[in-house]
Amino acid sequence: MFRTMKSDVQAVFDNDPAARSVFEVVFTYSGLHAVWWHRIAHWFFRRRWYTVARTLSQFSRFMTGIEIHPGARIGQRLFIDHGMGVVIGETCEIGDDVVLYQGVTLGGTGKEKGKRHPTIGNHVVISSGAKVLGSFTVGEHSIIGANAVVLREVPPNCTVVGIPGKVVKQDGVRIKNKLDHGNLPDPVIDLCKNMQQQIDELRILLEEERQKNGGSKPQWH
Repeated sequence: MFRTMKSDVQAVFDNDPAARSVFEVVFTYSGLHAVWWHRIAHWFFRRRWYTVARTLSQFSRFMTGIEIHPGARIGQRLFIDHGMGVVIGETCEIGDDVVLYQGVTLGGTGKEKGKRHPTIGNHVVISSGAKVLGSFTVGEHSIIGANAVVLREVPPNCTVVGIPGKVVKQDGVRIKNKLDHGNLPDPVIDLCKNMQQQIDELRILLEEERQKNGGSKPQWH
């Protein structure tokens, strides 16, 4: 237990440059508190003490603003940064060394029974406001961009952005800093740039036609 707690604290130092001391991390990081409360609640849940488990998880939600269902399975060194509004569903499975930012939802898409929440692989980063909904796997070393809505399986080593989420980077492209999620590509901006380029080309053609007609408007047929 103490080895796990120590690794949880170390995960904060590994992922948050603002962390200054063990005392500060242990007593002020709500994401760390939520993970520790969940480990206790999950222990009761596995032993079918469901009411106790849910009571602990709701107390943790009240204290931290982070809701983790006691049935969720969480690996080692989960780091929840500024975790207000994070929701993790009952059948969700999270691997080791995963990073979640504020407003992330790992949820389901309806009232289906059984496995209805996502499985998150090792070393995955899910950025602010992202929603991962449904029973599928997000592959290892993948990055989900801010506010993306992911509704289908993500292969390993991918970057996903947009609504619905689309893979914009895959194997062979190295991301230097996985925490720099503010620099992820934006397909909407790319589309606007392409449209502007086409408009500029049309303006040039229009001006050339005007020059041919002595400055008057071209006659289109």
